[in-house]
Amino acid sequence: MAKISQVPTFVRAANVMTTTLLRAGFKLVGFGTPMYLFTVRGRKSGQPRTTPLAVVEQDGKRYLLAPYGVVDWVRNLRAAGVAILTRGRRAEEIRATELPSDEAALVLKTFIASGNPIGRNFGVTVESSPEDFERTAIKHPVFLLQGVATTISESASQARPVL
Repeated sequence: MAKISQVPTFVRAANVMTTTLLRAGFKLVGFGTPMYLFTVRGRKSGQPRTTPLAVVEQDGKRYLLAPYGVVDWVRNLRAAGVAILTRGRRAEEIRATELPSDEAALVLKTFIASGNPIGRNFGVTVESSPEDFERTAIKHPVFLLQGVATTISESASQARPVL
């Protein structure tokens, strides 16, 4: 089983501010990647849980990377399989598929090679071996995002998403 990571306190504080700005309609970009409000049903409570996340785009595909390891949103997404991404007034239901470690390693290597500062949280460098990237992908899951249906209407996105 993957080790459970703790998100640093400064990230938790920044998430409160980022969530407030995203809910107010600001379109934020964090370290070159677009920020979204990510809402997923809690695996135990069943209640919607929202956190700001950056969606990484590579080769026309969208991914969620877990720089802080297996945290609550990762465990909730594994249980639910679907979530809602909200940016501005646009909300989209997505299906997330966790990539096997060999495929996730390729996505991680490309992301780290891009020079994004968040890449330092993964504990590998561009020069690391493929085996190192595969081990890292086990501790830091990568999810492929695919749209489920058409965009949720603007009026529905203003209310709290119900999953």
